[in-house]
Amino acid sequence: MATYNKGILGAFSGKVGPVVGATWRGKDVMRSLPKKGNRLPTESQQVQRKKFTMTTEFISGIQPVVKRYFGRDNGNKTRRNQAMSYLMKEAIVFNDPDYEWDFSKILISKGDLLGIDNGQVVAGAGQSIDLSWSNNSDQGEALASDKLVVVVYEPTLKATVYSLNASTRSSESVTLELPNYLADLKVQVWATFAAEDDALVATSHYLGSVTLG
Repeated sequence: MATYNKGILGAFSGKVGPVVGATWRGKDVMRSLPKKGNRLPTESQQVQRKKFTMTTEFISGIQPVVKRYFGRDNGNKTRRNQAMSYLMKEAIVFNDPDYEWDFSKILISKGDLLGIDNGQVVAGAGQSIDLSWSNNSDQGEALASDKLVVVVYEPTLKATVYSLNASTRSSESVTLELPNYLADLKVQVWATFAAEDDALVATSHYLGSVTLG
């Protein structure tokens, strides 16, 4: 891959002869066209592709969450990149004959703010869930006004519902109404806290699974 300054022809994107022009992290770059190969992927490559596909599908449903709250932008590694890397390495397990999520290992956010204390979730009336937690706003940098961020995931439909401001730390409980299409299904729930200005965020907690009414 080569970078280039805008010359007489200027920057370009797409295929031109044996090269492809594109913009990558603010720079104009040229790449040679990849050579076609007949090699079959190794078992290790197949595993990585499977994990990559699973993780991409999951993260696509919570993009606004991970882009705001998963670690810090660090040079060339974005928050989304960090989330992809963590989930692929830590949250996918092999359960013969296939790979699946270990929901308890999934994180939707990562940071240094004080997280949820005594978080719990139970089924509410209809297609709703009731969340509760202890108000620990007198500890560390935690504030009563910190926002509750919630992610709900149903694996058979691969359906995701999230809220970036479901409640506040001091409220200690909230009821979230979920879509009717999730009726009678088991959903997985994670929650975290973020400062009002999003400057700080806690590492998320897995609250468990709930079968909706």
